Amino acid sequence: MSAGSVTLGIYEKALKAVADPSDWGLFMAQAARDGFSFMDLSVDESAERMARLDWTPAQARAFRAAADRQGVQIGGMCLSCHRKVGPGSADPQVRREAADIFRKAIDLSHEAGIPVIQVAGYYAYYEEPDAGQRDRYLDTLAQAAQYAAQAGVMLGIENVDGNDITSISKGLEICDQVGSSWLTMYPDIGNLYEQRLDAVSELKAGQGRMLAIHVKDVRPGEPRRVPMGEGSADFPTAFAELARQHWSGRIMIEMWNDDDPNADRIVTDARSKVSTWLEAAGIEVIPRRA
Repeated sequence: MSAGSVTLGIYEKALKAVADPSDWGLFMAQAARDGFSFMDLSVDESAERMARLDWTPAQARAFRAAADRQGVQIGGMCLSCHRKVGPGSADPQVRREAADIFRKAIDLSHEAGIPVIQVAGYYAYYEEPDAGQRDRYLDTLAQAAQYAAQAGVMLGIENVDGNDITSISKGLEICDQVGSSWLTMYPDIGNLYEQRLDAVSELKAGQGRMLAIHVKDVRPGEPRRVPMGEGSADFPTAFAELARQHWSGRIMIEMWNDDDPNADRIVTDARSKVSTWLEAAGIEVIPRRA
């Protein structure tokens, strides 16, 4: 048996903006040109990206068609707007809004052919912690998992920065309590190192329960915008553990290039570094299929 094989993708925010944000063909062309097999769509806290949850079925299908024309897959949706609208909020109205976001995201994924929604592991990020946050988060997520099962869309919890679901182990406890085959983990290796956790032990805990994986470089207390290879994330060691598991799947490179004119160079350099580390671990990187 091989040590595993992966395809590499890129986060939407790592790519340069285009003049017409609705022209997804131009946007997908960047991902293809830079050698990525797939792209993950962002639905973050901004009004612009949250509005995507209200796309019509025709808009969702047009998004998918643009990806197909460029030969780029849609890897998943990063549903990070739940940092703003906490599923574990003490306010029932906020929880209802969080549940509605889940339903809209699942409907959009169904229409656009997006197979995976990455669920942020924040209970109620902007609220003071209280004893009931985790249970409220779990209840909202359990409802979403039931709806996702009906739509045929997988949910994967991301371990995050902060103080909530900060590890794969904590995420798996939530998954076990929900008890749905449609909910598992979408780990972020960088966040494990940002939290100063034993990444190898955490990845061992997730064996057989990781839909896909995010990679980004970090420093303790600095979970974003660290250039690849300049932070504290020990990717060779983490990838050696994935090789031991014979893990195969999608690995998405998460970066924020803020419309940097050198975005193409930055992301291709990151892809080259990640590919080198993976191949050194014995994991095959499958080239983008044109």
